[in-house]
Amino acid sequence: MSTWSVNCVNAVNKQINLEYYASYVYHYLFSYFDRDSVGLKNIAKYFDKCSLEERDHAHKLIVYQNKRGGKVIFSNINTHTLDDSNLGLLQSFEIALQLEQDVYDSLLSLHKIAENDSDPQCTDFIESEYLEEQIDAMNELRVYISQLKLIGDSGHGQWHFNDEFND
Repeated sequence: MSTWSVNCVNAVNKQINLEYYASYVYHYLFSYFDRDSVGLKNIAKYFDKCSLEERDHAHKLIVYQNKRGGKVIFSNINTHTLDDSNLGLLQSFEIALQLEQDVYDSLLSLHKIAENDSDPQCTDFIESEYLEEQIDAMNELRVYISQLKLIGDSGHGQWHFNDEFND
């Protein structure tokens, strides 16, 4: 019999699916900036990297769920509909920040569930594998958002941001 609580199994599955959702949205942002009509290839590469990172997070959680004796259950990924006729750099990075905040909040919820179920190994896993990285990602995005607010709608400024973009 598994010592892995049903609450933790469910919370990890929820987190897996949220990580896949974040990957899906990032992949959409990649596809948008990679278009020949947009042409901000460095920004596209950044969002592609973010998509892969979220899928890696989901994968680690799947391996962890299996290691603990839980059963992975996938749910449908809701399509993310953006009005990309008006999608700009600032809005894209704000979407990314909200995604990272949602993932972070969900990780904190998972941590609390593990704590309430007296599972220090799970809380340690969440802390060591995810929390600091989430804080770093949110900080990075806030810096980019601040820079984009300074740039404003300047096409040249946005082109330069893409050109100098250091992911």
